[in-house]
Amino acid sequence: MTRPSTMPSSLSPEDARTLQDLSDCQSVDLILPDMNGLLRGKRIARSALEKVYADGVCLPMSLIATDITGNTVEETGLGYDIGDEDRICRPVPGTLRPVPWAPRPMAQCLLSMEDAQGGMFEANPREVLKRVLARYAERGLKPVVAVELEFYLFDPLPDAHGRPQPPVNAHTGARNTSTQVYYLEDLNDFRGFIDGVANACRAQGIPADTAVAEYAPGQFEINLKHRDDALLACDDALYLKRAIKAVAQQQGLQASFMAKPLVDQAGSGLHVHVSVLDRDGRNVFAGPTDAPTDALRHAIGGLQRSAQDCLLLFAPNANSYRRFVLNAFVPLNEVWGFNNRTVAMRIPHSDEKNTRIEHRIAGADANVYLATAAVLAGMLDGIERGYDPGAPIVGNAYEQTSIKTPYWRDSIRDFMASDFIAAQFGETFRHIYGQQKLKELHSFYREVTTLEYDWYLRSV
Repeated sequence: MTRPSTMPSSLSPEDARTLQDLSDCQSVDLILPDMNGLLRGKRIARSALEKVYADGVCLPMSLIATDITGNTVEETGLGYDIGDEDRICRPVPGTLRPVPWAPRPMAQCLLSMEDAQGGMFEANPREVLKRVLARYAERGLKPVVAVELEFYLFDPLPDAHGRPQPPVNAHTGARNTSTQVYYLEDLNDFRGFIDGVANACRAQGIPADTAVAEYAPGQFEINLKHRDDALLACDDALYLKRAIKAVAQQQGLQASFMAKPLVDQAGSGLHVHVSVLDRDGRNVFAGPTDAPTDALRHAIGGLQRSAQDCLLLFAPNANSYRRFVLNAFVPLNEVWGFNNRTVAMRIPHSDEKNTRIEHRIAGADANVYLATAAVLAGMLDGIERGYDPGAPIVGNAYEQTSIKTPYWRDSIRDFMASDFIAAQFGETFRHIYGQQKLKELHSFYREVTTLEYDWYLRSV
């Protein structure tokens, strides 16, 4: 195939090198993550990519705020009210990567949507995070971020009741039914999947470094190395989720990032690890556990104060709230502590130089850009205002604190009324995201569930 002899001027040097390496590529997925974190966009021929870099590509503005079922949410004002207008979307520099699981050579890159004036559309989740990072930069601070993702592997065929079930173990011929947390034999039994994901990560430059069997049959966690570029850390997480789903499908499995797919098993979380560097590259959280720095304490105080306003970003879906149950290593309040998995803001065991906050509230179903933006915004607000987080919890936080039971409807209400959300992320974002989730809630509660038939059809 003949290739153009020159690259468009808008192509970054990194992407130009990647493009040269993908000389046999036949197609490219242009990906626009929506507010739910679903990947929307277009698949184009490789020959059209240079034009996309030069001129952009048009996509409906309403794609950003489609609901979880893929329908336009008219209440956002992005549908019929504006004629379902297109907007120019442009490739995000540095996100062009191969798709190693594709049957024919192909690539993928992320898109960012412009507004009507040619600036970046402020409700785009990646732009929301970018604006938070700009406020850190104004103060001479730089967050260092790492993401941990938990997920389940299921048999693509449901059980006799239509519910997901663990896959058949290729080595034993049986389905795993026991909970063997951090069990190496589970990793061995599914090493074909683990190796497939590792190979995909290497091909795409995704810095995945740890895989563990988690707290339920078929549940796993893959960790990403920390980055001093929070946008890139979230790009990595987005691509990792796609790779996990694709490799699982190739191997006759189904990967799910539902927050609570099984009522009697552990939920899946999205844990965000953050430290903060000053202008000299020093970690402002670095300090001993018996004398935590003011920056660390104030950042935690900010996370506590913003937790309720931001809960809809951490727990965006109806199913998200089923994860918040007792004795399941899920935070049920906003307390903090050192080396303690029963709290919301955990300071993991490490040397002083690597002191960081592990934020444990978000479910694996959260949009990684929005969850990270909420964590970083809360931390910075606390640092700026000097909030006091109180004393760290030692021991079982479930027994020492009042337990909160969050509900989806309340979180939507709190989000839509939040001055913190409007100030940190903009009123446009608050309106669009809030209306999207309100529409999903109304649609969810219009459905008649199987449980209702079981309970009420004959008995009332």
